[in-house]
Amino acid sequence: MEQRTDRQPSVLRSLDWWTIAIYVALLVFGWMSVCGASYSFNDPDILSLSTRSGMQIVWIGTSICLGFVLLMLDDRYYDTFAYVLYAALLLLLFVTIFNPHEIKGSRSWLVMGPLRIQPAEFAKFATALAISKFMSTYGFNIHRMGDFALSCAIVLLPMGLIIMQKETGSALVYLSFFLMFYREGMPGSILFTGVAMVVYFVVGIRYEQEMLWDTPTSEGKFVVLLLIQLFSAALVRIYCADKAKALNILGFVLGVTIVFLLFSEYVIPFDIVWVQLLVCAALIGYYLYQALSTRVSNYLYVALFTLGSIFFFYSASIVLNEVLGEHQRTRINVLLGLEDDLAGAGYNVHQSEIAIGSGGLGGKGFLNGTQTKLKFVPEQDTDFIFCTVGEEEGFLGSAGVLLLFLALILRLIKLAERQPFKFGRVYGYCVLSIFLFHVFINVGMVLGLTPVIGIPLPFFSYGGSSLWGFTILLFIFLRIDASRNLIRT
Repeated sequence: MEQRTDRQPSVLRSLDWWTIAIYVALLVFGWMSVCGASYSFNDPDILSLSTRSGMQIVWIGTSICLGFVLLMLDDRYYDTFAYVLYAALLLLLFVTIFNPHEIKGSRSWLVMGPLRIQPAEFAKFATALAISKFMSTYGFNIHRMGDFALSCAIVLLPMGLIIMQKETGSALVYLSFFLMFYREGMPGSILFTGVAMVVYFVVGIRYEQEMLWDTPTSEGKFVVLLLIQLFSAALVRIYCADKAKALNILGFVLGVTIVFLLFSEYVIPFDIVWVQLLVCAALIGYYLYQALSTRVSNYLYVALFTLGSIFFFYSASIVLNEVLGEHQRTRINVLLGLEDDLAGAGYNVHQSEIAIGSGGLGGKGFLNGTQTKLKFVPEQDTDFIFCTVGEEEGFLGSAGVLLLFLALILRLIKLAERQPFKFGRVYGYCVLSIFLFHVFINVGMVLGLTPVIGIPLPFFSYGGSSLWGFTILLFIFLRIDASRNLIRT
């Protein structure tokens, strides 16, 4: 039983008030941004419930009440009912797929009279609780293939259901859970492989049509295949602990590349990509031979990495041109600089960049933005709300908001690391990973640095589902953290 005499004061004394203060500050700045983005000269009453700024006050008030209720609940409920909440949200996500109401091409919203709810926003905290409970069970080992596969399944199942709702942006948020996996011991090679795939895609697609020097060689293909060879040599050095072999591989790769590059440039022009593919094939054969002769299984993984990288690179072009929809392909091409569609797919980003740039150093002042008042930026009070911050508050205000988010992330790291039980630590890292993904992608999207995938900025974007979802996510963790000093026997 618990050894405590007064439950309520103990929660309040142990509560992390710094995180609460950051939360309140973000809510205030978020409401001001919604006011700026939705303000109309014809309707100056920003507190009216007929305006989006007035409704946002309702969402903020209900969120604070919801957070208070979550703090009053016994922290053990979140562990006990983790799987129940996860199953309930999975069922809700499944039902939403058959929702007859389609909003902006997505079936992710449940419409109940005047109220619209997006289950995908609430599935995040349920998934975080479920994965935390599973990973904190006795005997769990992330290095065991079965345990890791089940962990991935818990994360990918709701992700798949959300994709079926045609809500790709919300689905991609679930990839942030792999940051938590990495903290809990997932091999760094898996995270590195994911980053490498992104590099292959961006470099390969961006420079595929450009020729290398005076040769008929695609710059994109040449660079990607060379990177695959160099990455494999680095993996041999790190995971096979063989510096000599890694240097030999590096020398072989660079030597062959330079010789045939010069031959193609000054003797007979030909496509060096074929030589690069033969080098990759030779490396795969060499790694397989080393795996058999030395019985070091990591050589086999390096061989699979090399083969998988080649397969991914060549299949990425097929997926881009044959599988993705026209609007998705256009967005990617605009982001990579292959197209200038300022009147179509690139319009949102172009207008948001103009709005942010017009703010200058100090901004135009609260409710004084011109781009946002004239509604040049679509979705300026939801997905693109950060452009309102840039226009009205300028560089200084934007930097201040980002520093607030940075303070929240750093605080969450501190809270997660001080948890006495694995359940709390895992859940804490789930929370900060989700927040980090949302902030990085949303701000990058507005600045034209990341693809436009349509995810909200936490505590800033207009809407009840988003605000409630983030509040639940955060306050469950605060309640778990508040119980860290309780003595249970």
